[in-house]
Amino acid sequence: MSLLLSVQKVSKGFGPRPLFSNLSLELCEGDRIGLIGPNGSGKSTLLKVLLGTEPADEGNRSLRRGTKLGYLAQDDTFPVGKSVQEVVTDALCQTTHEEHERETQAAITLTQTGFTDFTLQASTLSGGWRKRLALACQLAQKPDFLLLDEPTNHLDLSSILWLERLLREAPFGYLVATHDRAFLRAVADEIVEINRTYPGGSFRFAAGYDDFLIRRDEFLEAQAKQTESVANQVRRETDWLGRKAAARTRKAASRVEDAYARREELAELKYRTATSQSAGIDFVDTGRQTRKLLNATQLQHSLGGRQLFTGIDLLLSPGTKLGLLGVNGSGKSTLLKVLAGIIKPDAGTIQRADKLRVVMFEQGRSALNPEHTLRYALGGGNDMVIYRDRPIHIASWSRKFLFPAEQLEIAIGALSGGEQARVRIAQLMLQPADVLLLDEPTNDLDIPALEVLEESLSEFPGAVVLVSHDRDLMDRLCSEVIGLDGSGSAGSFASVNQWLTSLEKANAEKTRKQATPTTKPAVAIASKTKKLSYKEQQEWDRMETSIALAEEALHQKQAAVESASTAGHVALTEACESMEAAQQEVDRLYARWAELEEKRG
Repeated sequence: MSLLLSVQKVSKGFGPRPLFSNLSLELCEGDRIGLIGPNGSGKSTLLKVLLGTEPADEGNRSLRRGTKLGYLAQDDTFPVGKSVQEVVTDALCQTTHEEHERETQAAITLTQTGFTDFTLQASTLSGGWRKRLALACQLAQKPDFLLLDEPTNHLDLSSILWLERLLREAPFGYLVATHDRAFLRAVADEIVEINRTYPGGSFRFAAGYDDFLIRRDEFLEAQAKQTESVANQVRRETDWLGRKAAARTRKAASRVEDAYARREELAELKYRTATSQSAGIDFVDTGRQTRKLLNATQLQHSLGGRQLFTGIDLLLSPGTKLGLLGVNGSGKSTLLKVLAGIIKPDAGTIQRADKLRVVMFEQGRSALNPEHTLRYALGGGNDMVIYRDRPIHIASWSRKFLFPAEQLEIAIGALSGGEQARVRIAQLMLQPADVLLLDEPTNDLDIPALEVLEESLSEFPGAVVLVSHDRDLMDRLCSEVIGLDGSGSAGSFASVNQWLTSLEKANAEKTRKQATPTTKPAVAIASKTKKLSYKEQQEWDRMETSIALAEEALHQKQAAVESASTAGHVALTEACESMEAAQQEVDRLYARWAELEEKRG
C-alpha cells in the first residue's frame, strides 16, 4: 500500500513539557488504525497536526500530492437557517462538481447516513444527528483518508453499530481516535497509542485491540524491569560518588559522567511511568444488608404527550448490576430520575428501604458549577475531606484523581470533559450509597479510567443501575439489561448483543411494513362497483402488486446510484436518471391509485 501521509519526529506542547515529542507516524492507503491514549496525551492535537491545521513545534509533515484528507471533529456546529442538504452541498463547494452534481451527491450521501428528510434544519438536530451530518459532509467529498476524533460521542448503540459497518465497508483508510473499546475491536486492524510512557511518545502494533494489549503489557513489564535495573545502578553510583574525594579521584572521569547519565535516564523513566497512573475511583457503600433496596412495579411515564415507557418492573438488591439500554430519547435518563425520586411516574409504585441512600451521576455532569474552582468542587471550600471515615487533605484528594496541586485554583469550566467527569466521580465517592444511579458516566473518560471505574463498580456491594454506550462495561458488569424501544415498550435481556439483535429485527420489520403500501380490506378491494369500468376494476385489483413491484425497483435503483457514486460522472448521471424514472413511476402509480379510489366513491 502506498504512503499517503507521514509525520517525522514531530513535537507539540502547550506548556513546559510537550504533549508528544519525537513522534513519527506513517499512514498508507487502506490503513484502518485506532488511536488511543490517556486524556491530555494530545490525540486531538495530533489529528490536527496530521491534517495540517495545527503546526508542529518541531518535525516534518509530508502529504502525497493530490491526496484528499477528511476530518471529523469532536464537536460540530452548523449555520442557522441551513437545511441538511444545503450544509452538505456547501461542503462540496471546493470541489470541481457543478451545482446539480453537488446536490445529487449531497442527496446520495445523506441517504447513506440515514437522513430521509433533506429539508431538516441543521442547527436544530440532536447531537447524534449532528454527528451523522458532519460525517456526511466528509463522505460527500470522497476522501482518500479520513481522520476521526471521538466519532461515537453523542451516538446511541444502534448508531455506533451503523458507524462500524460504514467504516468497515469504506473504500478509504482512516485513523480514529476513541476510548470505546468495543468500537476499536470492530473497526481497527492496528492500534497506535500515544503516551509519554513510551520512548518517542507512541507505541504501534499491527493487530487488533486485544493483541495490542498483550504486546503493550509485555513492553511495559520490560520497561519496569529496566527502571528497576537503572535505579539499582544509580544507587551504587551514588554510594560511590558519596565517598571521600580521594576515592572519587581514582574513578575514571568517564565513569563519573556515566553515573550522572544514569541519573538522567532514571529521572526520565520515572517521569514516563508516572504518567501511566490511573484515577483512584472507589465508591463507598453504607454496609446495608437489606434484601430489598428498591422495588418498582408497573412504572409508566410520558413526556410531551409521547409514551416513554410502560409496565416497568424491577427489584434492586445488594449486588444488583442492572443496565438500561435504548435509542436516544427513549427515556433512559427519565427512568433513572424516577428511580431517584427526582420526578414522579405517571403510574406505578416504588417502594424504597427505610432511609435509602441513593447517589446519582447525571448525564452531562450538570451538578458541576463551571465557575467553581477545582478546590471548591472537590472539597466544598474545606482543606480536608472525609473519605471512608478518614480525613484527607484536599491536595492529596486531588492527586488521587490525577490533579496536581497547582490545578486546584483553576475553574471547573476550564477543565476538559474527562477531567470534569473525574471531578464529579470524586464528589460522589464522598457520599456512602446503597444505590448508584449512573447516567453515561463513561463519557470523555479515557481507557485507563474506564478500566478502574469498571473494577470499582464490580466490587461495589450495593446496587448499580447503569446507562452507558460502552458495550464492554455493560457486558462485563451487568447481569441483566432492560431495553427501551422508544415507543413505550420495554423488555428484559441477558446482554447488550441480545438487545441489539432484537432491536435490529424490530427495525427491519418496521421498514418492511413501511415499504408495503396500505390497502383497503380484501373485501372492499374485491367488491365491484358500477363507477369503475371493467378495465379500471382490473387495474384497481392489480394496483397493490404493481406498487410493491415499483417500489422494489426504486430500491434497486437507489442502491445502483450509491454504487455508481465512485464510478465516474457518466455512470452516476445514468444511475440518477434511472432512479428518477423509477421514482416517477412510483408517484404515478400512487396518483392513479388515489384517482381510482376517489372514482369508486
